[in-house]
Amino acid sequence: MAMNIADLLRREEGKTLEFKRDVSSPKNLLKTLVAFANTAGGRVIVGVDDRSRLPVGVEDPLDEEERLCSLIADSIRPRLVPNVEMTTVDGQTLLVIEVFLSGSRPHWLQDEGPERGAYVRLGSTNRLADRELFAELGRSVEGVAFDELPMPELSVADLDLAVLEELFHDRRDLGERELLTLRLLTNEQGRRVPTKGAVLLVGKERERHFPDAWVQCGRFIGRDKADIFDHIELHDPLPQAVESILLFLKKHAMRGADFSAIRRRDRWSIPLGILREVVINALVHADYSQKGAPIRVAFFDDRIEVENPGILLPGLTLDDIRQGLSKIRNHVIARVFRELNLIEQWGSGIPRMFREAEELGLPELQIAEIGMRMRVTVPLPENIAALKATEQATEQATEQVRRILNCLKSKPLSVREAMDILGLHHRPTFLYNYLHPVLDTGLVERTQPESPRSPKQKYRLTARGKKLLFEGDPAGAG
Repeated sequence: MAMNIADLLRREEGKTLEFKRDVSSPKNLLKTLVAFANTAGGRVIVGVDDRSRLPVGVEDPLDEEERLCSLIADSIRPRLVPNVEMTTVDGQTLLVIEVFLSGSRPHWLQDEGPERGAYVRLGSTNRLADRELFAELGRSVEGVAFDELPMPELSVADLDLAVLEELFHDRRDLGERELLTLRLLTNEQGRRVPTKGAVLLVGKERERHFPDAWVQCGRFIGRDKADIFDHIELHDPLPQAVESILLFLKKHAMRGADFSAIRRRDRWSIPLGILREVVINALVHADYSQKGAPIRVAFFDDRIEVENPGILLPGLTLDDIRQGLSKIRNHVIARVFRELNLIEQWGSGIPRMFREAEELGLPELQIAEIGMRMRVTVPLPENIAALKATEQATEQATEQVRRILNCLKSKPLSVREAMDILGLHHRPTFLYNYLHPVLDTGLVERTQPESPRSPKQKYRLTARGKKLLFEGDPAGAG
């Protein structure tokens, strides 16, 4: 214990650690213990100067230990029984109160009741849990995800099945049995009704039921939000929102508006692979039970910030997720994203983001709990290694454009047909790396532009695309 405490005294206060000089104000201590029990566990060390971290000791430690145990037993509901131990550091006796993540959460202060006395830990502070977060704490004990809950007032007719068919048309038929397997439908009092996850994914009136289930994107001039250059609001079904967000970021990242810019070797100024992972994490792990603000993507001169509502699930710390420990908040949404190959392997995304950032020579990504939201900050590349990597990505993009133009030179093709000819099996890779660049640059067009999501949609070369393909290949365009 002595060695462990010595190590702790060198740390800053945070999500799982707090120092107290004494217990003259017991209510703050009790709030911290409640927050630890509801969030990720933690230790309070009593008898330490808050600022200097020097041990000052506890007077009458035996009496103080007994008083603390009685106070905790009388003041916290459901009853909480932490470990309280005495230890000596530099001749001073300290009390160490250790609380583990509780299987009886949510806990609250008895005098304030469950509505005003439940707290969670954010950084080194305790925050009051509102009604939605209180319910989330309870569900996390039962192993029930918010998006698995039924919506008994709705029916299958409230889902946009055409969008589902478009998403899954090359993967599986979506009969009632498959919708039950994916937990898009569930049995409720003898009826088949949509789950919250189904409505969040493809509900016809999603935002009537979940007003904050949309995405706000902004491009700001400079390093703060004083001067906004462009912004959009995205209301796409969640799986399709991934590409829409990335297209907004690409729009403001590439110098030059036409294909000839690629030949001039203009570079992406943003790490698209990392950002794709960040965006998917935000959409999959957002707490859609929270109210107040949508998912936000803010593009500054020196960084891109992606925020989603919801703090870490109970039992997780920021260090845990950096190391790849994963807990799924939205089981239904995550399952659909996994089926669509938008998620490759549970828990692998964040370590991969950090590894790629290191390879690009970027400053370390920042992940933080801000208010009741998660924020990931991706610094933009400023060194030679990163620019070289983005230049290589642009060369690869040139080859991909050449291949898709050749693919379409004989006749219009559907997404599935084009993927088969190109030998691709990952739909998002085709859309993101092949189709969208030529659509954006006017080399390819839809056969049914008035119905962009039609299952019968095909793609063909434009006059410009034909001219580029038959009069000179893309690498020589200009």
